[in-house]
Amino acid sequence: MIIGSLIELKLSEKRVGLIPEHAKMYIEHGHKVIVESGLGLASGYSDNDYIQVGAIVLDEAKDVWQQAEMIIKVKEPMREEYEYMREGQIIFTYFHLAADKDLTLALLEKKVSALAYETIEDVDGDLVLLRPMSEIAGKLAVLEGNKYLETHYGGKGILLSGTSTVKPGHVVILGVGSVGCAALEEASNLGASITALVRTGDDVSRVVNAYPQAEVLVSTEENIIYALKKADLVISGVLEPGAKTDQLIKREYLQHMEQGSVIIDVAIDQGGSTETSRATTHLDPIYEVDGIIHYCVANMAGSVPRTSSKALGDATIAYGLEVANLGLEKACENPGLNKGINTKAGLLTNQAVALAHNIKFK
Repeated sequence: MIIGSLIELKLSEKRVGLIPEHAKMYIEHGHKVIVESGLGLASGYSDNDYIQVGAIVLDEAKDVWQQAEMIIKVKEPMREEYEYMREGQIIFTYFHLAADKDLTLALLEKKVSALAYETIEDVDGDLVLLRPMSEIAGKLAVLEGNKYLETHYGGKGILLSGTSTVKPGHVVILGVGSVGCAALEEASNLGASITALVRTGDDVSRVVNAYPQAEVLVSTEENIIYALKKADLVISGVLEPGAKTDQLIKREYLQHMEQGSVIIDVAIDQGGSTETSRATTHLDPIYEVDGIIHYCVANMAGSVPRTSSKALGDATIAYGLEVANLGLEKACENPGLNKGINTKAGLLTNQAVALAHNIKFK
């Protein structure tokens, strides 16, 4: 199979979908790898690094699109890339189609096989390719929140760690999956006090056992409002696999928060879990609503591309090789990988995306 990878066009996205180490693995399995010149520079890899492992470097992205049978990316194709997509081509990346109807329709029109990192499952049913970026995003959420609590960003002037004589700040974590666990760990390391909101009583027991220092509550409207009243920083990492995220924090809830508090909505690439959320970029990451600072960058891990490109590639390479070695049809006999197929041959094959856009599901 001809494997291709390109420079990401999403604003401030510096990660790379295919690093030289993994390009070499495709080549060792008999596949051809072509990459756009400059692909890995932001993540610390030169064109020569790719050439040394046997990849072919092309000057133009359109040439990679035209030749590659499987495109390996990090983020979804941008509008200016739609024209290059072609029938039967496999695109292996994060899509988050429930929040992007235009891209969904383009993939269907072009009859592309959209293999989405975010809906592939391992044998235990875990969203295994979300985990590495979710871990990074959870850690970054605490660090970014700590920064934007500074007064010159409009924050209330709280240092989450406190001092030897000043009590620490309070972090509220909504959803304790991969994002939430990483945020909990990072906030704990800073010495912040923590309230975690989870789905069920069983989740309460799980989180209390792992983090006995945290207050853990079931996520009801009453408990969300209670937690917001004492929050300095709110981190929302709630997730509905492949689906648009429920907006659990309503605008009217913001009146219960102190002015200058910060909300980090990690779920923004699935539509956001706060009614007042809208996607932002690393170049312009925050805005204010009702005195509350909102940080809603949809590609948080893109700010640390050297770490995140390696982590993402380590997680995705086995699945990519399975597709390349066996072909998509045979590879999708793996039920977990099959769940990654969101569109194929002009058909929408993910029910959650179909429901989000009221499109027929096959």
